[in-house]
Amino acid sequence: MKRVEGRTMVIHKLLLKVVVLEIIILGPHHNYIAEADDSLTKPGCQRFCGNLEIPFPFGSSDSDSKCRTDHPSFRVVCDNSTDPPIPYMNTKDSGFKILNISIQDHELRVNIPIGRDCYNSSGKDLSLRKSPLLNLAKFAISSTKNKFTAIGCDTSARFRDHDGKFFFGCMSWCSNITDVSSGSCSGIGCCQTGIPKNTLGYGISIVSYFNHSDVLDFNPCSYAFVAANDFYNFSVGDLTRLKFNESALVLDWAAGNQTCEEAQQNSTSYMCKNNTYCMNAENGFGYKCFCLEGYRGNPYLQNGCNDIDECVDPEMNKCERKCHNIEGSYQCLCPKNYHGNGKKISEDGQGCIANSSHLMKILVGVSVGIIVLLFSIGFMYFGYKQRKLIRLKEQYFKQNGGLLLQQQLHERGRTTKATKIFSIEELEKATNNYDETRIIGQGGYGTVYRGLLPNNMVVAIKKSKLVDHGQIEQFINEVVVLSQINNRNVVKLLGCCLETEVPLLVYEFVNNGTLFDHVHNTDKSSKLSWETRLRIASETAGVLSYLHSMASTPIIHRDVKSANILLDDNYTAKVSDFGASRLVPLDQTQLSTMVQGTLGYLDPEYLHTSQLNEKSDVYSFGVVLAELLTGKKALSFDRPEEERSLATYFLSSLKNDKLLHIVEEVIANEGNNDQVREVANLAKRCLKLKGEERPTMKEVAMELEGFKAMAKHSWANGIDENPEETVCLLGEKPDVYVDSIVITNTGYTNSI
Repeated sequence: MKRVEGRTMVIHKLLLKVVVLEIIILGPHHNYIAEADDSLTKPGCQRFCGNLEIPFPFGSSDSDSKCRTDHPSFRVVCDNSTDPPIPYMNTKDSGFKILNISIQDHELRVNIPIGRDCYNSSGKDLSLRKSPLLNLAKFAISSTKNKFTAIGCDTSARFRDHDGKFFFGCMSWCSNITDVSSGSCSGIGCCQTGIPKNTLGYGISIVSYFNHSDVLDFNPCSYAFVAANDFYNFSVGDLTRLKFNESALVLDWAAGNQTCEEAQQNSTSYMCKNNTYCMNAENGFGYKCFCLEGYRGNPYLQNGCNDIDECVDPEMNKCERKCHNIEGSYQCLCPKNYHGNGKKISEDGQGCIANSSHLMKILVGVSVGIIVLLFSIGFMYFGYKQRKLIRLKEQYFKQNGGLLLQQQLHERGRTTKATKIFSIEELEKATNNYDETRIIGQGGYGTVYRGLLPNNMVVAIKKSKLVDHGQIEQFINEVVVLSQINNRNVVKLLGCCLETEVPLLVYEFVNNGTLFDHVHNTDKSSKLSWETRLRIASETAGVLSYLHSMASTPIIHRDVKSANILLDDNYTAKVSDFGASRLVPLDQTQLSTMVQGTLGYLDPEYLHTSQLNEKSDVYSFGVVLAELLTGKKALSFDRPEEERSLATYFLSSLKNDKLLHIVEEVIANEGNNDQVREVANLAKRCLKLKGEERPTMKEVAMELEGFKAMAKHSWANGIDENPEETVCLLGEKPDVYVDSIVITNTGYTNSI
């Protein structure tokens, strides 16, 4: 018996040794397999470079080429001379440090240099200047995860794609550091704009208008860069010195250069493996692979998408009782004496239910009671929401000065055609609930919609973004004054709606575009004869003269430009956009205001003193005259530096007796050189730097009316004028919007 027990102990010891030996031998192997199952890297290839895991189709350049796809953009160069090692995109010389590669989101995050433009007391500091370039062969810059940012108080930054097909930018302006506050980039000290789709590279350029001379003590440099949305948060201290030289950029990557359908036809090169599906890249080119629902892992690896065990994950397991995992999904099972599908909430609303008719009756009764209760609560909630909406509309109506407007319209209704106060329902119906297809203009001030009233009148409805509740009384006064203007060359204000948070304005609709379109579009400008241009200038001057001297309360337009002069089918001028206009009390000759207008047209005296008077409109009109004569834009960075400002270039050409060198070709060919010189000299007087040396708009209008009469006397083939007024208004398309200075280069502007 003892001999049997001894043999049993020996066998147990041998088995124990075998188990220990198996653990020693197979343990590392098991760890390797577990690691391989979770790895996103191709087996046998370098998995990490520093803290970065390198997922296939990306691969280290030190490994076999089979560790990555053939395209060089997927090459990861690992610099092992640092601790920890640093991964670079394609080559170390590219300077693009890889921060993260996401298989699930198909995103690549890299470091790139920023742009810089610095100045000192002697002028531009070229030693600190940087104008970064980026040229990507494969991956597109994410249009949803990045923004173009410019920092500075005398800064205009421009983004140009590497093929030169388009460019855009933004402007940041401020004169005192006390005007700047940390936070979002609103345009004072910092500005931002989005990035378009399918952008594979760019060049950044930075311009300063005054060489930072007015802000040098606290802002010697301008900066510009493209960075991820979460990378940068503006701080006032960044104006003095930006604390980083590189930004983090998000790139969208995809496999191949074909669509899913094209790639699937070639099974050998198609990169989506088992348990995957394919989607075409929405930014850039190529296609993306994803694991099917119920699987996770790397869809580019053979057997890379593995089944998820939902039963062990409380967030995925929705079973009320027993959970059973299956390939790609799971099942909920009911225990004995129960029926149903085992889910807490199933497709038919039924879970595991005991086999009892009495219990079924109870559950049916409870369900009916709950349904009735929910219906009652919903009915009460709907009634509450309706009453709340009515109260809110009444609140907005009073807040926006509705009672004051009704009173003033009633008092003036006997002598003038009253402006109509529209309800919010009328304008929603007119615009098909503000459908996007009805948008005819957008900008920094708001959006303009094309509307159709019940009487089939086509109107333009301005839905503004901003409102200053401290200026409600002035806004109401302006609405009343504009409703009294009876001038065929002014876009009529038909009414307004005060039942929304921001008042809505209803204008007549003009359908032949803006003067800016007709002057700067080659096909359209050839149709603008000298007589037509002269008539448009005369009509516009007449409107401004009327606003300055004949209106019951003088009005300064404050944003006179070709984009705010609309044309009907007969080329009759219609002055629009009184959103920036100011009413001038009869006992004042000028107002102290925050500078507002459009660079290129903006009165330099007003820009430096903030003192607004009617001569500011005269200067802006002088720029419009120069546009009509030369066909050149008021401000263009595509021209040489000495020609960027049309006003400066125009005056210089007059001084050097080179007027006929810059006059529009269609005018020069008509042989009206003497009259052109007379109008040019009038524009020169309007563009005097000192406002007191400029003529009044009444004097300008009278001179242009005389020139127009002479032109008609010289030839009788001008465009017939139609006294009927076409109903139309165009919307706004600004390039740049700055909070303290509103700046637009081209487009149509309508603002409150």
